[in-house]
Amino acid sequence: MDEQIAAALDDAFPDRDVDAVHPSGPSWNDENRTVGIDFRDGESVYLKMSNVGDGSRIARERAVIDYVDEHGDVPVPTVLASDSAGAVPYLVTAPVVGENLLSSWSDANATERAELARQVGLSLANVHALRFEEHGRIVGGSADGLELEAKPWTDVLVETMTEMSDIGSQDRFSHHFDAVIEAVEDNRELLDDTPATLLHGDPARPNCFHAEGRNEGEIGFLDWEIAHVGDPVRDVERTRGLQFDSLRADGPEEIVRAFYDGYRDRAGGLPDGFEERRPIYDAVRFLGHTGFYDKYASFRDEDPEELAAWMDGEMERRIEKIT
Repeated sequence: MDEQIAAALDDAFPDRDVDAVHPSGPSWNDENRTVGIDFRDGESVYLKMSNVGDGSRIARERAVIDYVDEHGDVPVPTVLASDSAGAVPYLVTAPVVGENLLSSWSDANATERAELARQVGLSLANVHALRFEEHGRIVGGSADGLELEAKPWTDVLVETMTEMSDIGSQDRFSHHFDAVIEAVEDNRELLDDTPATLLHGDPARPNCFHAEGRNEGEIGFLDWEIAHVGDPVRDVERTRGLQFDSLRADGPEEIVRAFYDGYRDRAGGLPDGFEERRPIYDAVRFLGHTGFYDKYASFRDEDPEELAAWMDGEMERRIEKIT
């Protein structure tokens, strides 16, 4: 157990002995670190820590989990302890009861995967049922309400892309961020007059779980640290990209259709203006690929330079659709 973990645990659980520390899984965000902790009394928890001393993401995640648990119909983890202002900002959550979606998806056949996709759509619509008067960044709050730094949605979206650029693993495609940001700002009139709903921000499969007990059978969400209030179309298309599409191709038609159908069943339809705004978010979400090009190249069985050339061309194609 290193000094960072020891400092957080000494603050959160000063009288408890640790039996083991486990890595929680891969992450492409080097600003945070999450580990599993087994205490000698038999209890296990997850500990998330800021590696850079900035507790803003910890404060946001704590506030959003508490708020969603109180006001939403979405399963979330239970927070056991947190401190966003200390030398080591941290958040401690209990393990969720229920299988992770990544595991159940791996074991599912095509029909079962379509049903899982439908369930994801239902739960995402539940997140978006939490509506606000204005768009904005979440800077704090509690179960009683979220504290927003309100601003136009275009500005919030640009800030999320800037943050993605800051944590990106290399600068080869930094010009993509500049180009997409310019295209987004050119579409300010289309973007700013959109619904203001809670967005999860990172609805990847490892951040989803099957709830048991309360909300039995629902898909719940972990890892709310980049949640914000914005256009629900952004979250819908980000979920599709993270969970169902591959790098080079759209997801299977029946899977994508089931996801959209699940969302429609709960929300009464896809968000107004969905088709008009989705090309913008298709370009925005592709930054998650080009901004981490070296990581993709390291595990793909293809020539890195050919992959880079394809990514460059694909981003140009996406930008052309919105300019």
